[in-house]
Amino acid sequence: MAKPILKWAGGKRQLLGDIYARFPADYRRYHEPFLGGGAVFFDLEPTGGTVNDTNPRLVTFYGVVRDRPDALIERLRAFDDPDAEPDPDQAFAEEGWDGGEVEQYFYQQRARFNRRAYGDGEWPATAAERLEEAALLLYLNRTCYNGLYRENSSGGFNVPIGRYADPDWVQADRIRAAGRALAETDVRNEDFAYVLDAADEGDLVYLDPPYQPMSATANFAEYSAEGFDRADQQRLLETVERLDGNGVDFVLSNSGVTYDLYDDAGFAVETVGATRAINSDETARGEVEEVIATNVPEGRRAGRGQAGIADS
Repeated sequence: MAKPILKWAGGKRQLLGDIYARFPADYRRYHEPFLGGGAVFFDLEPTGGTVNDTNPRLVTFYGVVRDRPDALIERLRAFDDPDAEPDPDQAFAEEGWDGGEVEQYFYQQRARFNRRAYGDGEWPATAAERLEEAALLLYLNRTCYNGLYRENSSGGFNVPIGRYADPDWVQADRIRAAGRALAETDVRNEDFAYVLDAADEGDLVYLDPPYQPMSATANFAEYSAEGFDRADQQRLLETVERLDGNGVDFVLSNSGVTYDLYDDAGFAVETVGATRAINSDETARGEVEEVIATNVPEGRRAGRGQAGIADS
């Protein structure tokens, strides 16, 4: 099985058993509208189907992993240590977008990565630019503070440099394995509701949205400039209700505060505990309460092993 390449907030590797226990024993195609780090997808390695994320940088990354894994690995091997001096032959060797001094290679590459947010025109527009953005995303992900992905209100990636003895940003084996897993999968950059058209009767949809905050002071929208608010949570409920009406199986994970939302809608909901290691607030790391909701009745569930894709 493949493994996630990126460190990503809300990763589901520790909950795979709980999630699989609610999958149907068999299904046709698999869809994942909130891919993120892809822990479930890469563990399953389903054939065909769709994956999606509203973060265009993430979608570009997975497209490059699928279509040009060797070129991505070669480019990653050319990056320097994050604490090194800036490369004088690249942009932002002296000043960043805000005019501040750039003293380390990491901050030069962060500025280059933020051309999508702050630059003029469309970037990345070419295959070479998409390859560069994908390489920059992985490099920054593996060398920034705590592996955190966070955007400001303008869409600029603003996480500072991390402290690692020997960071591995190439991840060659994981890239190749992930590329094989994605080979026959449609990678999309749309609103999650696309799945209403993409999923057919007998398909399975796993949804892992940005979580509704557990408290009034929590702010999960900081991971993306677009955010994901309570209105989106309501739309998500309406989407799974329509999937259910269309004969599509779904399994959904969310924060504990959404229990009543799905229980009142008549779906099976259970609470599970998960440890969170990635958060901008160190005090917010640790075990948090999550829920898993599904329309798959117990008699059709696979149990705690991986479910299988039907032959038909």
